[in-house]
Parts: sequence; C-alpha cells; structure tokens
Amino acid sequence: MSLTGRVVTWLMKLPPAETPHVTITRDVAVPMPDGVTLLADHYMPQTDHPCPTILVRSPYGRRGFFGATTVLPYAERGYQVFVQSCRGTAGSGGEFAFARNERGDGLATIEWIKRQDWYSGQLAMVGPSYLGFAQWAVAADAGADLQALVLCVTTSDFHHFRSQGGSLTLENMLGWSTMMTEQAATGLQLGLSSILAMRRRGRNLETAYRSLPLDQADRVAINKPSAIYQEWFAHPTDDDYWRPIIFSDRAGEVTAPIALQAGWFDLFLDWQLQDYQRLRDAGRRPSLLIGPWFHGQMGSFPDMTRDGLSFLDARLKDKAASWRAHPVRLYVMGANAWREFEDWPPLAQSLRWSLRPNGALTTTPPDDTDTTEPDRYRYDPADPTPAVGGNSLGAPERMGQHDNRALEARPDVLVYTSAPLETDLEVIGPVTADLYVASSLDYTDYFARLCVVEESGKSLNLCDGILRLTPNDSAPDSDGVRHIQVALWPTAYHFRPGQRIRVQVSSGAHPRFARNPGTGEPDATATKLLIADQVVYHDAARPSAFILPVLA
Repeated sequence: MSLTGRVVTWLMKLPPAETPHVTITRDVAVPMPDGVTLLADHYMPQTDHPCPTILVRSPYGRRGFFGATTVLPYAERGYQVFVQSCRGTAGSGGEFAFARNERGDGLATIEWIKRQDWYSGQLAMVGPSYLGFAQWAVAADAGADLQALVLCVTTSDFHHFRSQGGSLTLENMLGWSTMMTEQAATGLQLGLSSILAMRRRGRNLETAYRSLPLDQADRVAINKPSAIYQEWFAHPTDDDYWRPIIFSDRAGEVTAPIALQAGWFDLFLDWQLQDYQRLRDAGRRPSLLIGPWFHGQMGSFPDMTRDGLSFLDARLKDKAASWRAHPVRLYVMGANAWREFEDWPPLAQSLRWSLRPNGALTTTPPDDTDTTEPDRYRYDPADPTPAVGGNSLGAPERMGQHDNRALEARPDVLVYTSAPLETDLEVIGPVTADLYVASSLDYTDYFARLCVVEESGKSLNLCDGILRLTPNDSAPDSDGVRHIQVALWPTAYHFRPGQRIRVQVSSGAHPRFARNPGTGEPDATATKLLIADQVVYHDAARPSAFILPVLA
C-alpha cells in the first residue's frame, strides 16, 4: 500500500485496503467518434480475480489531490478506476464546452471500455459536482453493464441551478465560469503559480460582483470574456438551446442503483432532492445521504467516500451486509448525530411561527382584533444586503454556517426571535416563509432565512431562500399588499431548551444572488439602481409566518 494510500486511509477512517499494489497506466488514449482523443489514467489493483470498473469523468484534472482522494481509495479496495479528462481539459483534445459533450463522450468511452481485455463486465460511476453531472448525462443510455452510480453533490439539470427563486446565483456563475476559462485546459493544479492566480482572481471577483452591467463582469474578473458566462446570458432560461444539457426528465429511466450524497449547505441541495423525488416517482429506491457540509468541504470527503464504498460493495461485490438498514441517512445538526429514515422528507407536522411586533416570533398567531403596524426597511442595491454563510460556492464567509449577528444588526434586515425554548424541537425538511409584503417598486426580491440562536447569543444560519417579484407575478390587493411564499431549502436541526429560533426577512444576499436593480431591466445589461422601500405585515388580516416541519 502506498504512503499516500496509508495517509488517506487514516485521515478518512476508511476500511482496510484489499490490495497493497495498484498499477497506474497514465495517459491512456481513448478515441472519440469525431476524431478527438481524450486522455485517461487507469488504476488496476493487482489481484487474482476480475475487478469491477469505476469510470470517473472530470474537467478538473486527473492527478495530485484529486487522484489521492477521489480515485486511490477505490483502487486500493478492489476496483479498477478509469479516470478520464473531459474534452478540452487536462490534456484531452478538443475544446471544453459547458456540459455539451458529456453524454456523447461518456457513452463513447463506455463502449471503448467494454472492448478492453481488462474489463470484467461490471461498471459503476462515481464523482462529485460536474463529475456527477457527467454520470447523469449517460445514465439512461449506458446499458445493463452500468450497475451503480454514486452521485455526490450534483444535479441532473446543469442549467436551471444557476438561478433560485428567479434570482441569478451570481457568485456561483461568475466564480466557476471564470475559473474554468482560466484553468480548464490544464486542469486545476495546486502549484505556487496556480495558487497565486486563484488568489488574484478571488480579489478581482469581489470587484466584479459589484460591477455593472453584469455581462461585462467576467472581463473585470479575468480581463477577458468567459465563453461559459456569456453563454448563460445569451440564451434565456426557457430557450431550447439548453435542452441537450438537461437530463432531469430522464431520471426515471435510469435503472442502475443510485446513491445520492448531498450537504445541508451545498449549492446543489434542493436540485439533488428534486432528483431523489423524480426517482421515487418512477418507483426507484435511491439511497440518500445528507451531511452538514458546504460544496467541496474537506470534512465531507471521509463520510461520502465510506458511504460510496459501502454502496458499491453491496451492489457489485455481493456484500449486502455492508450497507445500512434504511435508504435515507441524515445528519441532524444540533443533535450532532446521524439518523436513518425510510424516505425523504420524514413525516412531520407543519408548525407556524408567527411574526409579531417588536421582533417577536411565537406559535401564537395574531388575534382577530390585531391591527399592529407593519415593519419597514429600505433596500439600497448600491449598498446591497451582504451574504453571510449559506449554500454558495465562493468566498469562505459565504459558504456554510456563520454567525449572523453583524448581518442582523443592519437596518435593511428584519429579525424576529422566539423566547428561549422550554423543550426540544426537531425540524427536518423544507421550510416556507408565508409573508404579506408591499414594496415601493414593482420589481424587487425577498430573502428569508431560518437561524438558531445559541445561549451565548450567536446566531447561526440553517437554511434560506429568495423570491424575485415582477408585475407578472401575484397581483397586489387594493392596498398594494402581496401574499407570497418564499421556499427555503431544507434543513435538519434539533433545537435544545434554552436556544431560540430566529428568522430574517430582507431583500438580498449579495453576491450570492445578483442584486435586484429595481428597474425591471435584464440582469445582463441593467445599470440603473433604484431604492426599494419594503413593508412586512403581521396583523390579523395579514399574518406573516414561517412554517417549520416539526418531527414528533
């Protein structure tokens, strides 16, 4: 067993290796039907029996940290791993095009693998994020040889995830597209020059997020256009141009067993749960793992790798005893424990926590005579409400769980807090903000968030959501009031006695979401910014509340 393998095994608390020897063949050439050649590395365990093959297709390179953490753990436990660089990345021929070639190239690679004398007839696929999308791209058409998929922090729809509630996920879009523009050809590397380039791009991105118009922000970040970023703006979300990279409508056709792995703070969480529901609607029984992670968090690697190995062993090596008893395994924050369920979401009771005057939050709704004044705040897109933690991909302070007290002290954030809880309360599932609002503008956003307030006073974000309103949405009543529902992404948290529940209402989380200029101009070209005066009601006629899924 290699020294790297020993270190990875110890750090990840992996089961013992099955073989101490793995032969690696570098730069295996795989011809595509159009004449382009893609390069791959083949990891072959030295055993006296045929080994199942795992195909990994990546746009981020094949070696270094990636090989040690994503490839070697499987190879040392009795799996051949064929890790291939996507078209136009890390030595493979052609040009990288966002999500466009993964179906054709992936299916051609599978057919090539089937013709190799080392192939045993058993095929699986593994990988996170874009590598997971590459699995979805071929899953419905790969044939009976494909016997398992481990889909980590990813989605079958690599188009619609770039917006949430109608608002563009600016940080995800601009950060990832400019990174790929600069580094796709070589693959992501950890050398000094690459690290310095990443730091420089990170600084430039903070300026680019605030630049207008947004369709020029890529040039601010990397001094040249990003084809991926420009493509997103060039084609509306409902354009048929995107049909070839949407595989969600075929999820139910996938017959291979599937393990879905997600994180409570991952940018793909809600999209991945939609994939889970599509599979369930088609009569499938996927497994589901959700941990307390954001996208790419180092702490997620051990649990996801152990879960993936156990799943593959059960499906490909007849080690059914290695697999867990229930298909859904969730990390319940607060309790800091893993819990298993038969399905997602677990059966829960909807409990309304009403917004009340003076920033109170209570399960007692306003009585029939309540005519309390609403709460007001002003949203200025020139000084946008910042993002603090959450389901984003970018700066560390905007990923995962963080103290929200500085954010909550801003005048453009409304805060409602419960009294200290007297008993335990467990919330697992999607959360909804049921709000009655008004705005001085026809075009505006509402952002809602659920937090836990610890006894120390620290306020930690659990889940949130955003909704963009236009004149074409729900029409206001005669008083200009709109009744809206903001879908917060799911969470799993066990509130303890002494802790408090807190909710926020604001109009943005920049740069995670593109700020709403208030003018109705297209996001790509808007340059004028208007201030919005916002109102949130909580009287008897307009009883705003947050709806929490509470387990018995």
